[in-house]
Amino acid sequence: MDVMNATLRRTRTKKALNSAFVTAFTAALLAIYLMPFLYMILTSLKTPTQIAIMGSPIYPAEIPTYTFNGENTNTYTFQVNRGGTLTELVIDMNDYVGKRLDVYNVPMPDGTVRKLALVAGFQRESVFIDPENPSADPILWTGGYYKSLSRPWIFSPTWSNYARVWRDIDYPRMLWNTFFYAFTTTIGVLVSCIIVAFGFSRFRFPGRDFLFIVLISTIFLPGAVTVIPTFTFFTQIGWVGTWLPLIVPSFFANAYDTFLLRQYFMTLPRELDEAAMMDGASPLRILTSVIIPQSYPAIVAVTVFHIVWAWNDYFGPLIYLSTRMDLQPVSVALARFNGIYGQQPQYIQAGALMTLIIPLILFFAAQRFFVQGIVITGVEK
Repeated sequence: MDVMNATLRRTRTKKALNSAFVTAFTAALLAIYLMPFLYMILTSLKTPTQIAIMGSPIYPAEIPTYTFNGENTNTYTFQVNRGGTLTELVIDMNDYVGKRLDVYNVPMPDGTVRKLALVAGFQRESVFIDPENPSADPILWTGGYYKSLSRPWIFSPTWSNYARVWRDIDYPRMLWNTFFYAFTTTIGVLVSCIIVAFGFSRFRFPGRDFLFIVLISTIFLPGAVTVIPTFTFFTQIGWVGTWLPLIVPSFFANAYDTFLLRQYFMTLPRELDEAAMMDGASPLRILTSVIIPQSYPAIVAVTVFHIVWAWNDYFGPLIYLSTRMDLQPVSVALARFNGIYGQQPQYIQAGALMTLIIPLILFFAAQRFFVQGIVITGVEK
């Protein structure tokens, strides 16, 4: 009995260690995967000054300053060596009243480090005052060049970066354009792809398999091949500069979403169709009352796929809406904004994060149906 109990304890300990190892390994992979996203968030909250300073912390921060309010109005004389020449320096503290002084981490002779505000700095000596005791005499520091000193940083996120992006690219207007584009094309994709997938999965007609292969083969057709012919066609009918070239094609089923829905429909028992037909249901009624209610996971998966695709679509709106800036979605507007503020990464990251939030929320909200729809479509009946 003791041997059996010891074996059970070893087995349980081994399982617990394996579980802990798998959990730690997964957490490490997740942290590595999310690191660029975290860097984007932190960068979007930085100031241009922090980004320009070498060795600044990775988190958004600013260098504190001290405003001298005239607590000490005396005049002091120091012997300061400017570049090797001993010079007499006279400092009248009245000259610094109301000025903002930079703060440095200054090592003191006793080994401590104090945060002092710079009054006058030179190559070998500098004069500081103590912000915690501004009425005291200034301190002459002879430890070297003041710019070699480190600077104290305090956590200070710059939320105004988001307000700048919101204002400069007319973000509410661009967001509405993107939502309109994603919503209308999603309706077109769902309506057309569900009908076509229902036909391929439930009806038997001559050449069905051959037509399905032809449909699937269009996935391998490079988009660059059709750009010029389609653009020429839409130009001839006067659709360029409108939403029509982007919205109307979505009402003609695409191969990818049709394949996904067709595979899911084929997992549903045909007995459901036969029972509905015995009750007098038409094919359209079978689709709306039997097939669609049983296919919510696949439909949600297709919806999420297409909304994310439309939200990130750049090439199509760039071609057909290049002359209509008021109709452009946020993907095109953000690229134009990045071109203007190419030297300001905090604005670029803020705009990218604002654009990413809505698809991310959608994915997490529909995650359960999304994963279920993807998994089941790969299972044969």
